[in-house]
Amino acid sequence: MKHRPIGIFDSGLGGLTVVKAIQKELPRERLIYFGDTARIPYGNKSPDTIIRYSRQIIRFLISREKVKAVVVACNTSSAWALDEMRKEFKIPILGVIKPGAYAAIEVTRNRRIGVIGTEGTVFSGAYPREIHRLMPKAKVFSRPCPLFVPLVEEGKIAGPVAEAVVKEYLKPLLKEKVDTILLGCTHYPLLKKTIQKVAGKKVKIVDSADETARTLHRNLEIYGVELAGNGGGKYYVSDLSRKFKEHAQRFLGKSINRVEKIFIEKY
Repeated sequence: MKHRPIGIFDSGLGGLTVVKAIQKELPRERLIYFGDTARIPYGNKSPDTIIRYSRQIIRFLISREKVKAVVVACNTSSAWALDEMRKEFKIPILGVIKPGAYAAIEVTRNRRIGVIGTEGTVFSGAYPREIHRLMPKAKVFSRPCPLFVPLVEEGKIAGPVAEAVVKEYLKPLLKEKVDTILLGCTHYPLLKKTIQKVAGKKVKIVDSADETARTLHRNLEIYGVELAGNGGGKYYVSDLSRKFKEHAQRFLGKSINRVEKIFIEKY
C-alpha cells in the first residue's frame, strides 16, 4: 500500500494550498489532485449534492489511480460528506475541519475564535462543533464570505478592492474581539496577507493546510509512508479553462506541466 499515491480533491483550485503543504510534509509521496472546476462553487449546493459529488470523485481516485488515502481538501465536502464517505470506502479519508479546529485552539489566547468560509461550510456548523469539542468554553463567531472565492480565482488578492471586501466581512468578527480567525476555505490562504492587514497584528490567522498535512502523515503510518519515492503527481479537473495553469501556479508557487480533463459524472 505504501507505494500507492495519495488522492486530494476540492471543488476547484483551492485545494492546491493543501497539496503544497503535503508536498512539504511528505516530499516523496505521489499526489493525485482533482479539482471539480465544472461544478464550482460547492458552497451554495445542497448536502445531498455535495455527497454525490464527493462519492464520484473518490470513486475516480480509487478506480483509476488506486490511491491509498484521500484528503478532502474542500471544507464544504468535509462538513457535509466526510462521515458518509468514511462509511462507504475502506481507505483512510481525512477532512480539513478537525485539523483546522485543532490549529485554532492551539493559538487562541482569549478563546474567542472567528471562522470564515463559504455559506455551506458556515451553515453546517462543523467548525463550531469541533472547536467546542476540543475547547468547550470557546466562543465561536462564524461569517460566510461568498465573494472571497471569486476574488482569489480572478487574482484580486491584494489592493483596494480586496481590502474593501475583506473589511466588510471581518467587521462583525472584529467587533466581537476575536484573537484568532480560522480560514474555513482552501481558497482563503491566498488572501491571508490582506486578511492579516485588515484584522491587525494582534489577530492570529489560521490556515488548516499545514495541520492537515501533519495529521495525514500520522494517519499514514498504518499503510506506510513512502520513503523511497521522488514525489510528483498528476492533476485532473472536470473543466479545463485557459487560465487553469496560471491559477495553479499562484496556488502552488510553481508551474505544472500537464492537466487532464475527465468526465467525472460517469463515476
